[in-house]
Amino acid sequence: MSQLHEENQVLQVGIEEKLSFGANLTYGFQHLLALTGIFLFPVLIGQAMKLEAGTIGYMIQACFLTTGLVTILQSGKMLKLPVVQGPTAAFFVAVLSAGTSVGLGTAFGSMAVAGVIFMLLTIPIRKFGLIGHVNRFISPPIVYGTLLIIIGAQLANIGLKNWFGSANEGINFAAAGVTVICVLVLMIVGGNTLLRRGALLWGIVIGTVFYSIFGTANFSAVGSAGWFSLPSIFPFGFGVSIPVVILMLLAFLQASAEAVGMYTLLTKWGGQKMDSERVNRGLFGEFLGCTIGAVFGGLGTTSYPENIGIVRVSGIGSRYVTMTAGVMAIILGLIPKVGLFIASLPGPVLSAASTVLFGIIAVSGIQMVSKVVWDELNLVVAGSSFIISLGTMYLPTELTSKLPLAVQSIVTQPMLVGVVLLIGLNTVVNIWIRPVMEQRSGGVKTNTEVPTEVA
Repeated sequence: MSQLHEENQVLQVGIEEKLSFGANLTYGFQHLLALTGIFLFPVLIGQAMKLEAGTIGYMIQACFLTTGLVTILQSGKMLKLPVVQGPTAAFFVAVLSAGTSVGLGTAFGSMAVAGVIFMLLTIPIRKFGLIGHVNRFISPPIVYGTLLIIIGAQLANIGLKNWFGSANEGINFAAAGVTVICVLVLMIVGGNTLLRRGALLWGIVIGTVFYSIFGTANFSAVGSAGWFSLPSIFPFGFGVSIPVVILMLLAFLQASAEAVGMYTLLTKWGGQKMDSERVNRGLFGEFLGCTIGAVFGGLGTTSYPENIGIVRVSGIGSRYVTMTAGVMAIILGLIPKVGLFIASLPGPVLSAASTVLFGIIAVSGIQMVSKVVWDELNLVVAGSSFIISLGTMYLPTELTSKLPLAVQSIVTQPMLVGVVLLIGLNTVVNIWIRPVMEQRSGGVKTNTEVPTEVA
């Protein structure tokens, strides 16, 4: 059987097909299990900034609301694809960096401003949307694949060192070890079941049970939390910083590149057309939802490769399933007990789960760039971007200390430097210089990369 024919057989249930209510709930729940960023990123930000459990719990609620809103927009009239969106590492890094330097109010205020700017760049009216027309500059696998490797390497500094906590190091490390072992075992032997798709979540559950038995887990605050609450507008205050807006624009740019790759893959599986107008509609919906989410205090989102993998493995491509997942996420976001329960989970357990997640992010990037033909030009683009970006973590303190705090948060972040270098170098080298070199060599075309697949 040819590869093309196999690709056309990916979806057993088409994008526009409707399932029963029970099936929508079941398959929608599968997608929610893969949204690990909702459980991990807000807690890690809260731990780094020493926020109270109630504040962290609210941020988790806001992330559920943002996820649900964007997912409904994408599955509905905006994109009409089975896309599930969740908090992304790009915004996690950006909010963590800005929050520690200028405060969460300025971080989320600047994110909202950046979201409005990107919405204006993707107005889905005829040919007004700009981003859809510059897709080839931001979406090649060499760009967002290398960027994921950079992000994974940057985040390596967060996970492992927090396995031990500040007290009871033995119990903390043991609980972290149990969590990682459970996650790895479920990922290896879980097959195409809920055990593998929710491996990180199940690992957190088992690690928390272990910690509760041998340690001192405390969930007393959950009992006093309410069952329903509406989100607040700019709950951490409001501020705007131009350097932080730039930081958030770069995070949106990274999310755009990843999202467009997922859009293209889904339309190919579903036998649908993906033109610049549809790309603009999808990105406009994403930016609209993220902007509203930022107003409520939620992290920006992008299309999760894990959810695309669920679509491929299950063959269920109905956008009504992912729309159901979005509705479920919004419901969870309106229940304070859910957010506070997640915020009360043992820190070493969540750090252990995040370590695995960050490794998956890096290896996903490796999987993407494995499709690239590594000639000298592509080595220049990826190699220099990779090493310079990671090198920014080691800039001399006497140099960075002279810069404004908001500027420091940009130039010392590998992800942000990486997205600029990768897009810039790939544009110059592969889009401008390569065609000239091919003409001079007698019109012999050199392939730079082949389509990316999700395992």
